[in-house]
Amino acid sequence: MAELTRARSVLFMPGTRADMIAKIPRIAPDVAIADLEDAVGPGDKDSARRTATTAIDALGPDAACTVLVRVNPVGTPWFSADVAAAAGCAAAGIVVPKLATRDEVRQVREQLAGHSRTGALIIAGIETALGAADARALLAEGLSGAYFGAEDFIADIGGRRSPGGEEVLYARSQVCLAARLAGIPAIDQVVTDISDDARFLADARRGQALGYRGKMCIHPRQVGLAHQVFTPAPDEVAHARAVLAAGTRGVGVVDGQMVDDVHVRMARAVLARAPGAAEPAQGATVRRVTENT
Repeated sequence: MAELTRARSVLFMPGTRADMIAKIPRIAPDVAIADLEDAVGPGDKDSARRTATTAIDALGPDAACTVLVRVNPVGTPWFSADVAAAAGCAAAGIVVPKLATRDEVRQVREQLAGHSRTGALIIAGIETALGAADARALLAEGLSGAYFGAEDFIADIGGRRSPGGEEVLYARSQVCLAARLAGIPAIDQVVTDISDDARFLADARRGQALGYRGKMCIHPRQVGLAHQVFTPAPDEVAHARAVLAAGTRGVGVVDGQMVDDVHVRMARAVLARAPGAAEPAQGATVRRVTENT
């Protein structure tokens, strides 16, 4: 299944760990990524490539999610071999970290085309100062999705991470906005403290408020937390149904609040993240606004 529009959780796992890749069906992220970049040292790149692609092929249809390979950046000694290996296995596509220029996107496409994988998904990692600054032009190149890599970005720009993340707010917002204008899903930054669930939830909610569709996860325990934030709660779904019903009759009131076109669009966005939820409103108070209201 190659699906990114409802990618609430995107789980990275080391390409060296065939045992972890084999657990993808049990962990059940929406997207799983075998990482050949940050998670693998220079001396292990070749063996990790073989391990990851063999493990992905072994999953077969049991993966039950979109499985991708994160290759090494364009211009590194491992890039071409990584793309070739990913194109030759059962992965749905590739994740390219530190994409910064349109020429790099062209190089990625040329590499894939050389292996008859022109339809493969291409996810852009926006995690450099140049990539963030030029995100709108970069993501307009017909990519499949994008993620914002805060840790690499702050290292590139020479800043310092803080608990609140104010130092990356501009770039984080820029990437999400560029993805929205390009019509592709944007996946939010990682939370590196895998033991702090409260921090993960708070950061995920900030990302959702900015417009991100899902969250990058670096530990299986974070997958369920991401689903908790990015799956509409039953009361959200009920309210969205009510707003949609009111919107079909013009301007209205739902639970005492005015409803117009912008609220209808927001309601549709909620229902788009909740498959099967677009049903008649139930449980909320809906009434038409008249001239005497």
